[in-house]
Amino acid sequence: MPIYNDNRMFLFHPEMRKEIAKGLARIVQDREISPDVVAGTATAGIPHGALLADLLSLPYIYIRDKPKAHGLKNRIEGLDADSDLGGKTVVVIEDLISTGGSSARAVEAVREAAGVSNWCLSIFSYGLEKAAEQFAALEPPCDFTSLLTFPTLLEVASAGGFLSNDQIALLADWREDPFGWGEKHGFPKAE
Repeated sequence: MPIYNDNRMFLFHPEMRKEIAKGLARIVQDREISPDVVAGTATAGIPHGALLADLLSLPYIYIRDKPKAHGLKNRIEGLDADSDLGGKTVVVIEDLISTGGSSARAVEAVREAAGVSNWCLSIFSYGLEKAAEQFAALEPPCDFTSLLTFPTLLEVASAGGFLSNDQIALLADWREDPFGWGEKHGFPKAE
């Protein structure tokens, strides 16, 4: 991708962490999600999910991409090996959604652990159609939304003078064809 949104940089700044947690809490309230549990995705969703769980005074778990190879071999941390989510409603927190694959797998993990997960929230999303397809393909489909989207990022970066008009045009071009853009601009296709 020609631009990378590194949400880990927020961890150093307490006020930014608080704003992100409050923003996620507003989404939960505005969308009337009513979670029983908050789940962060490993690794970058873990701190923001924990902060949201604290703000909402809710139980917290985090989801690994795959089960741990040792110990209890948990995929979901915060539950003991003999427990499941028992039908509790879980909101999944991700830091960034690009194609949606890892986020959709996290939702599936919650569902496999007998949880109800119909929402995935993130700090940032590129707004790729592939992500919408991933969440729509889940049974039942899962809704997702983000605090910040790629178009808004471009708008703010342009207005703030962080990017030139040529850079904005290049990024807009990437957004039109994110999976063909690299080859079109001389980068070999990754295998």
